[in-house]
Amino acid sequence: MTKWIEETGPENDIIISSRIRLARNIEDYPFPIALIKTKSKDIIQEVHNAVLTSSDKLENEFVLSELDNLTPLDRQIYMEKHLISPNLISNSDKAAVLVNKCESISIMINEEDHIRIQCLLPGFQLNEAWEITNKMDDLLEEKIKYAYDEQLGYLTSCPTNVGTGIRASVMIHLPALTMTGYINRILQAANQIGLAVRGIYGEGTEFVGNMFQISNQLTLGRSEIEIIGNLKDVTRQIIQKERDARGTLLENNRLQLEDKIYRSYGILTNARILTPQEAMKLLSNVRLGVDMGIIKDIRCESLNQIMVMMQPAFLQMLADKILSTNERDIRRASLVREKLGNN
Repeated sequence: MTKWIEETGPENDIIISSRIRLARNIEDYPFPIALIKTKSKDIIQEVHNAVLTSSDKLENEFVLSELDNLTPLDRQIYMEKHLISPNLISNSDKAAVLVNKCESISIMINEEDHIRIQCLLPGFQLNEAWEITNKMDDLLEEKIKYAYDEQLGYLTSCPTNVGTGIRASVMIHLPALTMTGYINRILQAANQIGLAVRGIYGEGTEFVGNMFQISNQLTLGRSEIEIIGNLKDVTRQIIQKERDARGTLLENNRLQLEDKIYRSYGILTNARILTPQEAMKLLSNVRLGVDMGIIKDIRCESLNQIMVMMQPAFLQMLADKILSTNERDIRRASLVREKLGNN
């Protein structure tokens, strides 16, 4: 399992994970959208060699997987663990990924850009994720000549990434703001100050389980530290708003809140069929109960594991066969009952 699933970090009652991603391209190669397959293999080899021969001797730390050598199920599992993006899967005939042993760092090759360096940590750890990502970027740049312009900065396929090429984001759980009806106001305010709000698998994915991914939109004209600092400041404000909303619910509607949480727990520990949407909604309520001390003896890490393991590809990997939608819903319910300790 990845580090963000197995461990907890600061502010983990609201912040599930923090991510820093850097977009880079190699000089004298076309962007991936115009890249022929033979050239894409050259880029994969160049990035792999840069890691193998880096000054930090990382050859035993990272494993290279070319996506056209993986099964569709394996690719989907990488995505469900947030190690790769849906875009990388759609470009699988040219793409690869390097992942370290604890799965906190992944280097996507030939996604929208030649190189996407990503660090994903549990809780609110944007600065720590930046330090790791920046170090990895420096190691690659010792061996690779990046496409760079003195005025514009790092050159990327998408204009919104030109400049620093950084995308900083947090995965945040906001059930109380949703219950109290303030969530749309919060998300609109985030958009107005230049932040993007997306589903948990990034652009184009739906909001489920009161989970949101909040990130910077533009990278040009600001330093990495400014971009990260702005996201941190806004995130702290949202954290406080969520905590205030939780306090209000507890003070004014404690019985109704507890009933909602325990009903969700009861369904999850007894249901025989669960769709992904229903499971995520119910898990959100249980997570709120755990974080507020209403439900005892369940760890947040266990809920993170359930959230990933109940996804379609993971369920099929555990079953060691392809499952229909109905079969997945049945196995999802069984897995949740088992993990929550009620068979």
